[in-house]
Amino acid sequence: MDGIGYQRSSVAEALQKQIVDALRVGERSKAASLLSELGYRSEALRASDFLLILKDCARLPDPLFALETWKLMEEKEIEVHGKCYFYTFRALCKGGYLKEAFGLMSVLQDNPDIYPLMPVYNSFLSACVQTSSATYAIDCLNLMEQQMVGKNEITYTQLLKLAVLQQNLSAVHEIWKECIKYYSLSIICLRKFVWSFTQLKDLQSAYGTLQYMVASATQRNCIITKTAEGKLFDSRLDVPIPSNGESSPKRCSENSRMFPCVYEYHDGIELHTCKSYLNDNMESQGTCRVTTSVPTKVVHMPVMKVLRWSFNDLIHACASMGNFVLAEQLMSQMQNLGLEPSSATFEGFLKAVLAERGFQNGMEVLKVMEQKNVKPYDSTLVAISVSCSKGLELDLAEAFLDQISTSPSPYPYNALLEACNTMDQPERAIRVLAKMKKLNICPDIRTYELLFSLFGNVNAPYEEGNVLSQVDAAKRINAIEMDMMKKGIRHSHESLKNLLKALGMEGMIKELVQYLRVAENPLSSANSFLGTPIYNIVLSSLVDTGETRMAAETFKTMKSCGIPSDAGTYNIMINCCSIMNCFKSASALVCLMIRDGFLPGTVTYTTLIKTLLELDNFDESLKLLDQRKSDGIESDLLLYNSILQAASKKGRIHVVELIVEQMHQEKINPDPSTCSYVFSAYVEAGFYSTAMEALQVLSMRMISEDDDILEEARIEYENLIVAEDMEAELNIMKLFRDSENLALALLNLRWCAMAGYPISWLPNDSQWAKRLSTNCVS
Repeated sequence: MDGIGYQRSSVAEALQKQIVDALRVGERSKAASLLSELGYRSEALRASDFLLILKDCARLPDPLFALETWKLMEEKEIEVHGKCYFYTFRALCKGGYLKEAFGLMSVLQDNPDIYPLMPVYNSFLSACVQTSSATYAIDCLNLMEQQMVGKNEITYTQLLKLAVLQQNLSAVHEIWKECIKYYSLSIICLRKFVWSFTQLKDLQSAYGTLQYMVASATQRNCIITKTAEGKLFDSRLDVPIPSNGESSPKRCSENSRMFPCVYEYHDGIELHTCKSYLNDNMESQGTCRVTTSVPTKVVHMPVMKVLRWSFNDLIHACASMGNFVLAEQLMSQMQNLGLEPSSATFEGFLKAVLAERGFQNGMEVLKVMEQKNVKPYDSTLVAISVSCSKGLELDLAEAFLDQISTSPSPYPYNALLEACNTMDQPERAIRVLAKMKKLNICPDIRTYELLFSLFGNVNAPYEEGNVLSQVDAAKRINAIEMDMMKKGIRHSHESLKNLLKALGMEGMIKELVQYLRVAENPLSSANSFLGTPIYNIVLSSLVDTGETRMAAETFKTMKSCGIPSDAGTYNIMINCCSIMNCFKSASALVCLMIRDGFLPGTVTYTTLIKTLLELDNFDESLKLLDQRKSDGIESDLLLYNSILQAASKKGRIHVVELIVEQMHQEKINPDPSTCSYVFSAYVEAGFYSTAMEALQVLSMRMISEDDDILEEARIEYENLIVAEDMEAELNIMKLFRDSENLALALLNLRWCAMAGYPISWLPNDSQWAKRLSTNCVS
């Protein structure tokens, strides 16, 4: 009999091993066949004949094969022991089969031979976290309550993770209250609370918990050890809290409050003087000085590691919330505790510095890291590079990108490309793209959005496209779109907008309309982007290129499709009517604009007045100018210059003088165009002396409307104006870098002086200025 039993056991064990081997190499059909062979054996089977299979299903995990095995055991009416339950349960949990796992867990309460173990419930809660299943977590807690299982620190850790996933800060506070009611929390558990509070942006609670961690580490005998897998854990006995709470461990009085530390708080920040971390570590010669205070008790290195993790969590939260003050304070506290900041610590602090102080101070942090021999992460270099790009320091941004060893994300390169676009440096952008290709960094849609803006048009702004530039632009756009297709990236709203803008700037109206027609097709993928912004770009391009009739037809199509107009749409079409000299249509559009809830602004009034001026209707244009003032709409230089240009062209001297005086009263400084229109009006009328006097007054007002400021700068500017050396005009031209208007005003005044007209630094005392002030009613 013993020999037969041994033979039966050996055969079953051999089949188990074959099944496990098949599962490990992915041969599930072979494993299923062997399992059937095991089930059809004539001799009686026991739970131990399936234990290795279930254990491996839990390790892989393979929940489906675990269920097949479990079903076979049920069919054979095999008496199941605790380990079979446990391994099957783990396979289901790790595989995400929560419904089946919960059903198996419920069996425990009906089986008096299997005591409901805490790890079973904690494993299920961990699976709920992995699958973000709050419903099953609640069911599990209810079952634990029925079974009077209680909770331990691992249970609370899983509940904290679930609360963070749900962004439920109040739940974290409730868990804290329940924990401190029964537990003297370990430093590991406190670290989980710090993490939870930082994830949910509660800096005040995170800071208070961290301070309690510091007090616990330095005042209590915290012993942290490692598991076989290298994980840290508190070696104290973790006694579960019974559901009724009657046999709970002794409560610790220091845990009776949320923040038991002896600190005063204001908005979550400790109120004591804290030296700047950077100033404390950077001296004039660039050397590093570290001040370390010894804790009241010797703190074990694993405890220091846990503390550093929590400091890192909070410093990173400060960075994301822009709280530089608290981040700096935490760095100083780490220094005083003898906690050397890690690369992760510095990354969080650097990001906080960048958010508050900019890249210049961020570079100081990098210097401190270098002095401490702490190597920055690639993500740290990415952060400083992006900050430099935003600050338009392109050389620095590119230099930091070159230091990155691996960067699978195009994000920092996109930031640099955006800066290249802002600074109009397409050559550098080409170099950046070459680096991306060399590093095998795949562009994303943001990259292509910027490429259309950078390379979609060939000519510089305000230059009209020609046949050659249009051919070149078409090749560029086609190349960008082909590359998008190869990588399976479709147009976004922004990329389509930038593409249409580029076509409009090049005057490629045919292609522009073709793209619009494709987008108007309901079956097109670009149809979802069709809206007011897209139509505004098309309408603006059509109007700018003089395609007014096509613009009108496109506007009608827009209205018929039910796409709403905004203030920009109406202003574009009012400008279209202005070009067509159709004031009646422009007025009708204004009525529609008001009906849709958009009040006319400066741009609207400017366009309407320009329309009236083109029709030589100065009286109505001046009435409209007065109406603009009564409606509280501020005038701008463009509006006044438009009127001056038209009045000068028509020889309307009285209108010119009226507008000049209104500009003076409204403190709107003239520009070179103003001077040109006024001077030309007087010259064309034969009033040469008045033209020179007006030019001198307006040039003075270009410098400043304030006589006191003019008087202060008199000596400096007068030396430039009356100088007789060959370098005089060259010195004036150097002022163009800082102020174009100032340089041109001084050149005008120098020309007046050379023509023999005396220079007066009190322009309001001029007879011409006094006459305008008296005769022209504001």
